[in-house]
Amino acid sequence: MNEKRATPVSINLFGIFYDFNTSRKCSQEHPLKLSWATVAFFTAFHILTLLAPWFFSWSALGLALFLHWLFGGIGICLGFHRLLTHRSFQVPKFLEYAIAICGTLALQGGPIFWVSGHRQHHAFTEDVDKDPYSAQRGFWWSHVLWIFYPRQEFFDRNNYRKYAPDLIQQDFYCWLDRHSLILQVPLAILLYAIGGWSFVIYGIFVRSVLLWHSTWFVNSATHLRGYRTFASNDGSCNLWWVSLLTYGEGWHNNHHAHPHLAQTGWRWWEIDVTWWTIRALQAVGLAKKVAAFPPYSEVKRLETEQG
Repeated sequence: MNEKRATPVSINLFGIFYDFNTSRKCSQEHPLKLSWATVAFFTAFHILTLLAPWFFSWSALGLALFLHWLFGGIGICLGFHRLLTHRSFQVPKFLEYAIAICGTLALQGGPIFWVSGHRQHHAFTEDVDKDPYSAQRGFWWSHVLWIFYPRQEFFDRNNYRKYAPDLIQQDFYCWLDRHSLILQVPLAILLYAIGGWSFVIYGIFVRSVLLWHSTWFVNSATHLRGYRTFASNDGSCNLWWVSLLTYGEGWHNNHHAHPHLAQTGWRWWEIDVTWWTIRALQAVGLAKKVAAFPPYSEVKRLETEQG
């Protein structure tokens, strides 16, 4: 007897390539299967990025870097991660929605998909089967193969209700999840109107590829290299160059030790641009209830180690 599969709440970046008639469950009885459509999509983006030298201009390069910060630093790191996933601070609803739009335009899936997956990651960091992008499966799995071998749980409505109930109840976030991919079309049209194909190549393709790998390095590289401030079984490390690429997310060991905090860089050399942005919002009254500092005992211990 076939079990009726739950209808997904959204068809997002990865969901549109999901074969709902094929089991993706991670088990010996139901092995994961490669999604060739997903592979083709990401391969096409990487190939089109190779056109960058023929469309180069300093303004286009500046655009790519700006959108990397806006969609990645503000949308993903500050928005999807520290605000929506961990609720480490609060902002007015209009600003929360604006930041969520930026995160959706990063082309990493909609907010419900992203938040649900990341909360599941934190809940099961020591469980290789339940952690969506477990580093225990190796560098390439945690970097990108988890996307190429999609799992049914990512697109299950009940899973969204369990791990992102605060978002799935809001029509705005459901709408963003459903339209996360198609929203790239008006963005591309706008960029073409402003700067022609040069802006499209750099603002869509170059920016997306750079941002994907920047984000993926948090899942992969920070479990291979770096130093560990806290003993943990998840293998997380603090890695400076990943932090530079991701506006502070590379202090991964700090974050896994205290994921509810808005701050990941604790020592003076641990540059955390996202934290600086949150502090700026707090200074002008736009960020409230900021979970700002690690426990006092941890601060004193770090000071002792440094001193």
